[in-house]
Amino acid sequence: MKMKTIMLVCAAGMSTSLLVMKMKKAAEAKGLETDIFAVSASEADSVLEQKNVDVLLLGPQVKFLKNQFQKKLASKNIPVDSINMQYYGMMNGEKVLEQALSMIG
Repeated sequence: MKMKTIMLVCAAGMSTSLLVMKMKKAAEAKGLETDIFAVSASEADSVLEQKNVDVLLLGPQVKFLKNQFQKKLASKNIPVDSINMQYYGMMNGEKVLEQALSMIG
């Protein structure tokens, strides 16, 4: 199974860093090879130019950017969604990981 690259985008990249750690732990527990990282909304475009990602998840504070990212990434076939508010609020790394993996298919 090839490595899955999951990019989280939030306002400043701070609050999602805890979620990234929890998602990495959940992936490890499942024996999955993943590259999970968070960037701020202002860095997202330049990161997407340099790195191939399998899925992009938006933190609740930047979910208004969803349409913008969907348009930009449609040609690259990268699914975009916002992180479930409840999972984000509870910092439920396992559920957010499941959400991301279900989008990759």
